Amino acid sequence: MSGTADTARLMDSVYRRQRHVYDLTRKYYLLGRDRLIERLEPPRGGLVLELGCGTGRNLIAAARRYPDASFYGLDISRQMLETAAANIAKAGLAGRITLIEGDAANPAATEGTGVPAFDRVFYSYTLSMIPIWREALAAGAARLAEDGRIHVVDFGQQGRLPGWFRSALFAWLKSFHVSPRADLEDELQGLARSIGAELRFKPLYRGYADYAELSK
Repeated sequence: MSGTADTARLMDSVYRRQRHVYDLTRKYYLLGRDRLIERLEPPRGGLVLELGCGTGRNLIAAARRYPDASFYGLDISRQMLETAAANIAKAGLAGRITLIEGDAANPAATEGTGVPAFDRVFYSYTLSMIPIWREALAAGAARLAEDGRIHVVDFGQQGRLPGWFRSALFAWLKSFHVSPRADLEDELQGLARSIGAELRFKPLYRGYADYAELSK
């Protein structure tokens, strides 16, 4: 399933009901998200883009931490964006967070914002859900400012955890159309070389998650 419309329908069907309890449940196993937010450190007046923003949880946390920056969140699921808009309005941050409906793998999806490039682009447990995730990474790099950074956190390969745990987790994730990317580091290394950037890659929590920064 690679078509944008098909992917949008799939994500809407997966999260039509889950979106209402998503943040309550995901905090127990989407580990490393707050580490990513702490590491963003956008410049004063900086522009930050999250690709695959879901319910807006990360955007709200980042906007509170960095009051001098402006934030943009893109998601392909209209259902998730409706929840994100409500959460952002409730947090009183609608003036600093802009939501965009679109495909993360399409570099033109943010053109309507009038922002030519972003100081930070980040993916939080998103690449494992995007069928054409390599294209989504390349699209993020295409949106990046000259001295910008890409941040990624996602499921790792559970290398230092028991085999039974890995098997059970991967089977459970598959039921939600989530596929941890075994070649994420290799793909990021190739992307770094292609844009003249430096990659920092670090497994977290005994390999439960992977965290990466790509700096131009």
